[in-house]
Order: sequence, then structure tokens, then C-alpha cells
Amino acid sequence: MLFVGFDLHKNYSEFAIMDNDGNLIEHRREEINLEDMTRFSNSLPSSTNVAIESSSTWYSSYKLLSSRHKVSLSDPVKNKAIACAKTDKVDSVMLATLLRGKFLAESYVPPWEVIDPRELVRHIASLVREMTKMKNPVHSCLLMNNIHIDAHPFSKEFTEELRKIDDERVRSYLRLIDSLNAEIREASSIIVDKAKDNQYAKLLMSIPSISYYSALLITSEIGEIFRFKDSSSLIAYAGLAPSTYSSGGKIYHGAITKQDSKYLRWMLNQCTRAHIKTEPDGTVARFYSKL
Repeated sequence: MLFVGFDLHKNYSEFAIMDNDGNLIEHRREEINLEDMTRFSNSLPSSTNVAIESSSTWYSSYKLLSSRHKVSLSDPVKNKAIACAKTDKVDSVMLATLLRGKFLAESYVPPWEVIDPRELVRHIASLVREMTKMKNPVHSCLLMNNIHIDAHPFSKEFTEELRKIDDERVRSYLRLIDSLNAEIREASSIIVDKAKDNQYAKLLMSIPSISYYSALLITSEIGEIFRFKDSSSLIAYAGLAPSTYSSGGKIYHGAITKQDSKYLRWMLNQCTRAHIKTEPDGTVARFYSKL
């Protein structure tokens, strides 16, 4: 049985091949392109154990290799031995070593049918962040020119008044905002269709304040719900569990951990705030007020 450790980079990868006894059989650098990676995959026996370090380049390599082999996605934060390594060669060898010893801490890789909607909702989140960046300078321009518009910021009425202002910066920002709005509308129409076909998203949308977008984001970030043994595990994954410090028989709880899925944590916070406004006398609102 062979164990392969892959340390991926933008233009190349370092890999180490180790046998069942821990002997290093081969180590070399490989170019990252479809042809070379396919050739390398075919040179390995079928169902070889492969470990890939999670990075911005893992997706295509994982997809290609997993068609023939047993691929694990390493969690670089939890694998402290890897995080402390200083060279690519040490990284790849350590990956193979941890994989062989069954000590490799893995990152969750959802099914491919979950990855696509996850990337789509994250794409919209990035577009919204960019729009916020465009809106903030507009407010600054208004303040600099002592202009006050008596309307909700960036409502239809507010925007119509903005278009009357003779300022090239404001007009430039408005063109960018219009462009981003068009992209968001296009992506949102796809999200609506995907959410309607998702049984879990439809269940979530029965809760007041959860829309197509928020429902699909929550389901895609969670992935397979049955991978969590209980609700506490899901809370921890969302980074909403309180941090805990124990010393001398005393236990102290602090702020939430803010670990793992930042998108899930962000959306659950947004939905909770909206739900409290729409259901001020509901169970969630009462629990929120109590806290």
C-alpha cells in the first residue's frame, strides 16, 4: 500500500510517496496542469491513499485524483506538525507520514452537488461586500459637499436624488453599483431555482426571515447534516460556541470561538436579527432578550 503527500502551490506541487513501512520511495516536484496531474494519477496503483493540503488550489487536484484514489484533504491549522514545517519537501513527507499513521486531521469536503451552490452563494456575498465598498464613498462625498438626502440610503428615491448631483465621483460609483446590482440579480435568479429544488432549503424557508438565499447558504455551508453527531457539534462548526478555559477545577466561558464556517456564522446572525424584528413575541426573541 502506498501513501502520497501533496503540498500544492500555484504553479507546482511537491509530492512524497511512502510505502507501508514508512520508507520514502520517491520525492519530486510536479507541474500543476491537467495533463501532468492525470499522468501522475495514472502512474499510481488504483485506490492509493493521497493527502492534499487545503489551499486555494486544492479543488481541481482533488477532483481529478479522487476519481481513482482515496483522497484526504488536510486541515493545515489542526495539523500543527505541518504548520511548523519550513520547506515544501518536509510538508509533503509529513503529509504522507500522518496519512500512513492515521493521524491526519482532515477538512470536510462536501459532495460535488453541494459545492456548486456553496460557491454561488459565496459569490453573491462577495458581490455584496464590493457594493458596500462602493456605497461608503458616496456617503463621504455627500458629507464633503454638505448634501443631505431625506430618504432611506440607496432606496429608489435616494438613488434618484443622487443622480441629480453634479459630481463625477458619485456618478462613477453609481455606475459601479448598477453593474453589481445586475450581477446580483442574475445570480439570485439561479439561487431561487436551486433553493426550490432543495428539500432542506424549503424546510428552512418555513421559518420567518429565512429567504431563498439564506436558506441555500445555510444548507450548502452545513453540507451533510448527519455528519454532526448532535446540535452542539453544529454550533461548534458555526463558531457560535463560547470559548472555554479550565484551570484549578474552575471553568470560565468567554466569547464565541469564531472558528470554521464564517459564512454560516454570519448568515445565522443576520437571520436571527431579522427574525426578532418580524417575530418580536416569538421564542427566539424572548430567548434573545433574556441573554
